[in-house]
Parts: sequence; structure tokens; C-alpha cells
Amino acid sequence: MTTTRLKAIRNIGIIAHIDAGKTTLTERILYYTGRTHRMGEVHNGAAVMDWMPEEQERGITITAAATTCQWKGVVINLIDTPGHVDFTIEVERSLRVLDGAIAVFDAVSGVEPQSETVWHQADKYRVPKLAFINKMDRLGADFWAAIASMKEKLGAHPLVLTIPWGEEDRFRGVIDLLNMKALRWRDETLGLDYDVLEIPPDFQEAATRAREALLEAVAEVDDDAMEAFLVERPLTLEELKAAIHRAAQALKGVPTYCGAALRNKGIQPLLDGIRDFLPNPMEVPPISGQNPKTDAVETRPCRDDAPLAALAFKIMVDQNQRLTYVRLYSGTLKFGQEVYNPIKNTTEKVARILRMHANKREPLEEVHAGSIVALLGLKFTTTGDTLCSRDHPIILEPISSYEPVISLAIEPMTRDDQERLGLALARLGEEDPSLRVTTDEDTGQTLLSGMGELHLEVITHRLEREFHTRVRAGRPQVVYRETIAAPVRETGVFDRELAGKQHFAQVQLHLAPRPRGAGNTFTSLLPEGHPALALVPAIRQAVLEALEGGPAYGHPAVDTAAALTDAMVKEGQATEMAFRVAAMTAVKQGFLQAPPLLLEPIMKVEIITPEEFTGEVLGDLGARKGKVEQLLAKGPVRLITGNAPLAEMFGYATTLRSLTQGRGTFTLQYHHFGHVERREER
Repeated sequence: MTTTRLKAIRNIGIIAHIDAGKTTLTERILYYTGRTHRMGEVHNGAAVMDWMPEEQERGITITAAATTCQWKGVVINLIDTPGHVDFTIEVERSLRVLDGAIAVFDAVSGVEPQSETVWHQADKYRVPKLAFINKMDRLGADFWAAIASMKEKLGAHPLVLTIPWGEEDRFRGVIDLLNMKALRWRDETLGLDYDVLEIPPDFQEAATRAREALLEAVAEVDDDAMEAFLVERPLTLEELKAAIHRAAQALKGVPTYCGAALRNKGIQPLLDGIRDFLPNPMEVPPISGQNPKTDAVETRPCRDDAPLAALAFKIMVDQNQRLTYVRLYSGTLKFGQEVYNPIKNTTEKVARILRMHANKREPLEEVHAGSIVALLGLKFTTTGDTLCSRDHPIILEPISSYEPVISLAIEPMTRDDQERLGLALARLGEEDPSLRVTTDEDTGQTLLSGMGELHLEVITHRLEREFHTRVRAGRPQVVYRETIAAPVRETGVFDRELAGKQHFAQVQLHLAPRPRGAGNTFTSLLPEGHPALALVPAIRQAVLEALEGGPAYGHPAVDTAAALTDAMVKEGQATEMAFRVAAMTAVKQGFLQAPPLLLEPIMKVEIITPEEFTGEVLGDLGARKGKVEQLLAKGPVRLITGNAPLAEMFGYATTLRSLTQGRGTFTLQYHHFGHVERREER
């Protein structure tokens, strides 16, 4: 029974660039699978999956929403993720727990910047993918250009299973290359019903060529298909499907479909693809983790009778209740059961188990391996924590977070707001690991740091709307970092009498720059038997704290290697406090001597502008210290890609609108921290 149940589960997510049509596609999937009886639209704020007021007003997805539906005997656990770069953490933590993904591309724009980001996130977790080329009815839609951009920008190997029957305003349906039939959807049933027809004569040649190309593409990535291809033995439909399934599983091929979600065309073949080509939980390698008692790596098979192993991938506060979203990798979880959190070393009781449909809930008595559910009653569990049994502890790989690039000072308007602010920010911080809350030591202001202007704007709006906490917000500020420019050796000394006792410490450090993005490290080079060996942990902590505190400019230091080369101990005068101060002094003096480098976030910029405004846009980008990497012609528009400092890009949306008469669009995405040439300019 367990095997049969698991074979019928698909845990999938929908990923894409903003405005590619993810939520519109999700609404159609829910309607055609019978999960909803009315299709909600993003543009009028009625989409089921965009349930937050902020999402409905802005027409974008902000938080990943989960739901469950059924299609031809398969249970689909579906997560609709945001497309805006500021909410990338939502995509990251969703992909961490999913077995498959649908990547949606705009037929006009092809692969866009955030499409690349989410695609590579899926590759990082080895998530098999289907592709859906959406908006085939739009002016400028070009199916084969979108396929070419998948190959060029993503290095993907598309296995094209449906091709468009006409394009732009002539788009009538799709041609199914597996069955060699034309599919035409009925408008009067909102696409619920469609007719299976013979391929029209004027599309016969194109369909035959595309079918041959599909068989060749499958043969390239599957040995069995290649064998049949070489001896010219035609594959049966079942053999072809099995070969495509194997290619998708091995991340060697991407089954690709097309359609127009807003016009209700092309969705059902995609649903068949989810059933036929994306993996069930048993086809995914068993999850592995570390035993906290023995440090040995252990695996957990996807079975109900295996020890419990679940990963908390999202925290959400809804109706004043704390929901913990978990993916159950192995074992069974029952209502009222106690679970062990090895990271926090706590045991908590599951008060309720809920199957979520956006923000609606369905209570369950128990849940089995392979499921994605929300739990009530867990007070201490946070994003990335493992839940297991105390008898069989395991720590699964946590979810990586992101470094913020922008900050905002806020202050409460009234004393009542002051009292509510701390609790509200703690709640939001639990929900969103990419939000950082700190206090400016000089001004006493509360600083919010996040992934972009929109991210922080949404947070301040949510403070007022959900937590009834009014705040004044300052102007967004860039989050800077600092590092060391060259290797340096420095000695820190602390020699002082305090409370009638002499304290002495001398610490010698070697500080050196590391490659960008490599992080900070500390190593001790003290030989065996050195009298200061017992003080190394205190010195290590002090060095890392000094780097985090910003030794030169007050911004956290990054990419610095610190090595403890020597330390002097005087008997009766050596204290932890003295060595901590000496170590911090050595770091600060070393940075100032090296000298330090100030780093700022450099953003990847992609601008689409009508051809006649290209000169003005390029001139403005140059004035903002931007560097153009590529200029491409895409029909009547030009695509400009390059890098620019975030500090120079504030308010760019208004500038671009005025330069292009409102016709230009752009995306900004964090790329790396780069050197600020002259600090005085800031």
C-alpha cells in the first residue's frame, strides 16, 4: 500500500521570472483538476494562491503558497513561488523540499534574468524540470526563439513535446508530438474541454520535422532510445515516454510544452507531463544527514516504517497561529506526537496537522512519508530545522540564506507602536530568513536589512496592516562590506591593572585577503604544548566578532583569513578577557595598516528599451558607473545587460520611464560585492 501511495505523489513547484505567468498557470491547474470551481485572475486580485492583501494589490506573488490537487490518479502537492528577485529565498527553500519543478518562460522574452537564477537553484538541488513556454498568444511570441534561449542561456536540452498551432493572434492550440494530434480548446468551457483533431495539412511538415527532432533529442540522452534509433526501430509510445522519464530524472533532458495560460490553452498536456515525467518520492535518492551523536552520515529511505525525518522549510504566522511547513522524508507523523529537534535540542508536541490550500486548512489525523504539510504547536522550530525521533536523531542539510544588500532605518510613531514593534519584527524575522533586524549603536535606530527596495517596502506595509504597528521609514541605504587589501602581520597587546589585578595578553595575527565570496576563516598555528593553547577558542571568537563588527569602517568584514601565529602568556596575568581584547586590537590595527577596502553590492542589470531610446539609456547607465556587457537586438527592442553599483540605481524606474516614454523595463539582481573606488564620493 505504501509503495502504491508513494508512486501516486508528485511534489512540485512552479518557478519563473516575474510576470511569466506562474500564478495564472497555477489557477488553471487548480480549475482543471477540480480543486477550485472558479478561476481567479491575478490582474483583478482574485487569484486563489495570491491570498495576501499585499499580493492582491500589487499583482505579484510574495510568499510561496502550497496546495494539493489530483490529476488522473496522481496527487500533486504544488507550490507557487514568487518571481521577483527580492523574494528569492522563497524559491530557494521551496526547491529544497521539492522533487520536481515547472519552469515557465514568456514566449516573447524567452529566458530572463530571474529565470536563470531559479533554474540554477533547481540544478543545485538536482530537481528535474518541465518547461512551459507561456503567452503564445502575445504579439511577438516566438516559440523556437524561446527554445533557443533555453539552450543558450541555461545549457538546457529541451525535449519538445508540444508545438504551437499558430502564434500571436492566430494561436489556436497545440500539436501533440507524442500522439501526433492537434488539440483545440473550447472557449465556452474556459478550456476545460478540448477537441483532439488530425494535424492540419499546412502544419503536417512542421509537425513531422519536430517529431523527428524529438526522437533524435531523446536518443542523444537515453541509451535505450539511441539503440532503437541506430537500428531504425520505431519506439512505441510507452517506450518513448519511459525514455523521456529517464532523461528528465537524470537532468539530461527537459520535457517542454507550450500554451497560453490566460487564454486557457495548453494546460492539460502539461498536467499529463507532471504525471508521466516528474519523479515520485521513491524515485528521488534517499535523503541523507548527519547523526549528531556519532557525526556519521546516515540516509532515510522514503518509507512509512522508517525512522521519522522531516525538514521545516517555512514558518508563517496566520490568524495569530504559528504554522510550520514541513516536508516529511521518512516515517509517519501523528496528531499529538512528540518530535525531537536536534539542532535546538528540544522536544515539541504536534498540536495539529494541516493540509494547506493557499491560506485554507484541512485537518489530518496522520501524515506519511513523501507529504508536505503544515504543523501547529511548534514554538521553537525555525526555518531549516530537522524534526526526527529522539531514538534515531539526524540533522538534514539546512536551507542556505542570502546576504542582504539594502537597509532601512525605521522608528515607531507612538509608545504603543514601540511596544508592538519588537514582537512584530520577531515574527517577520521567523517567517523570512533573508530579513535582518539590527540596532544602530550610534543613533539607536532599528535597521531593517533585506534583498531590495520592494522587499523592505512590503515589510513596512505588513507591519502596519498585519501587526497594527505604524513606523516612519528613512531612505533606503546600501549595505556595505569591508575587507583587507593585502596580507599583514599585526600584534595586539593588552596590559592593564583592573580591580587590583594585573591582566596581560599579547596576540600575533596574520591577516590575508581571500577570494570574493569565500568568507572569513580562523586557524591556529600554535605548536603542540604552547602555553596559550587553552585560550585559542576565546581568541577565535574574539577575532570573528571583531571582523563581524567592522574593524575599519564599521561594516562587517568579509573574505578575510586570520591565522594565530604566536601569543605571549605571563603566569598569573593571563585571562580570557585580556586575550579577547588583544585579539580584537590586532584585527583592528591590521585592517588599518593593510589598508582596508570598502565593498558595495554590484547588481546585474538587464534593460529592455525601444531601439530609438538606446543611446539615452546607455548614456544614463554610464553616468551611473554601469558597465555594459552585451547589447542585443530583439525585434523592435534592444536588450542591454551589464553591471552597476546598487547605490547608483536608486530611483532608476522613474528615470527609465522618462527616458523611454514609459516603454522601457528593467530588472536588478545582486551579482557580487565589488570595490568602492573612492569612499569620499559616498
